[in-house]
Amino acid sequence: MKRFYLFKKAIICFLLVVLLNFSFNYASANVTTLYLGGNVLGFTIKTEGATVVGTCDVITENGLVSPLKSVGVLQGDVIIKMNGNAVNSASDVNAETIKSKGNVIVLEYLRDGKTHIVNVTPAKDVNGLYRLGVFIRNDLTGLGTVTYYTSDGSFASLGHPVINENGSIISVNSGSVYSATVIGVNKASRGKAGELRGTFLQDATIGKISKNSKVGLYGKIEKFNRFGYRLIECGVATQGKAQIYSTVNGSTPEYYDVDIVKTDHKNGQNKNLVIHVCDEELIKITGGILQGMSGSPIIQNGKLVGAVTHVFLNDSTRGYGISILNMLAE
Repeated sequence: MKRFYLFKKAIICFLLVVLLNFSFNYASANVTTLYLGGNVLGFTIKTEGATVVGTCDVITENGLVSPLKSVGVLQGDVIIKMNGNAVNSASDVNAETIKSKGNVIVLEYLRDGKTHIVNVTPAKDVNGLYRLGVFIRNDLTGLGTVTYYTSDGSFASLGHPVINENGSIISVNSGSVYSATVIGVNKASRGKAGELRGTFLQDATIGKISKNSKVGLYGKIEKFNRFGYRLIECGVATQGKAQIYSTVNGSTPEYYDVDIVKTDHKNGQNKNLVIHVCDEELIKITGGILQGMSGSPIIQNGKLVGAVTHVFLNDSTRGYGISILNMLAE
C-alpha cells in the first residue's frame, strides 16, 4: 500500500513538472521579442500616380490659361490615368499631354481615396508646346527612425504614415532604403516644429520599402546583421517613467528620459500615448521632439512599449506615441 502511495505521489509530481514546463514554454512562445531600432535610415519613395503639388497659368497667344485649375484639380490630388494610360511621374504627364496634340484629355485622379474623372484641354504656350499648367512631385526623399527589426531584417519605422499635402496617405509604388547619419538639428521652438538634418552615407541601397500605412513605414533590409542590435521583449505602456532611444547626432542612438503622462490603448491609430521629454540633455540639443525622431522606440521597465509619432507645436517637449501592439498588428 505504501509502495502504491509513493508511486502515485511520483506520478503527480511528474505531471506537475510537465504542466509547469508546458506553461513556461507556452508563455515564452507568446512573448514577442524584436531587435531594437533607434537608428536613422534614408528613404526614397516612388509613389503611385503623379501627385499635384501646384497648378499654374500657361502663357498663350490669347492670354493666361490654367487648364487643370479650371477643371477643379487641386494640390494633393493624384493623377492616375490620362486617356486610359497609367501615369506615375511628371515625364508621364508631359508625354501624354504632348501626345494629345491639344485635343481633350480624359483625366482620372484620386482625392481622399475617391476617383474623379474630368475632361481637360491642354493649352498651347507661346513656344508652341502643349501644357496643363501643373507641377508634379516625383520621388519623396527623407530621413526616419526605425522602431524595430525582426530576425529576417523586416522593419517598422515612423509610427505614422507619409502623407500628401492634403493629408491623405501616400500610396507607395516602390521605395529604397539607405544608410544615413544625422549631421545637425533645426531646434524646435513654440509653434514651430524642428527637424533632424541628415545625409545618406552611400548611393547603394540596403533595402526596400514595402508599405506605407496609418501606423508606419515598413520594409526590409537585404543583409541584416541582427547581432549589432539589442533583443528586447514587447510590453504594454503605463503611466510613469520611460525612455526613448533615438539618434540626434551621428549614427548611434542614445537613451533619453521621458514620462508617459497618458495612455489610450483603445485608439486604433497612432496616438496611444502622450509623452513628456524630461531629459535636460535632449532638450538642450533639440528643444524636445523633432521631425525625423518619429519612430524612436519608447522603452519602459526594460520592454519596448511604443514609438514616438508627433510633437505638440505649442510645446515641443510633449508629443504623441503609438503602442507597439498597433505597429505589430499591421
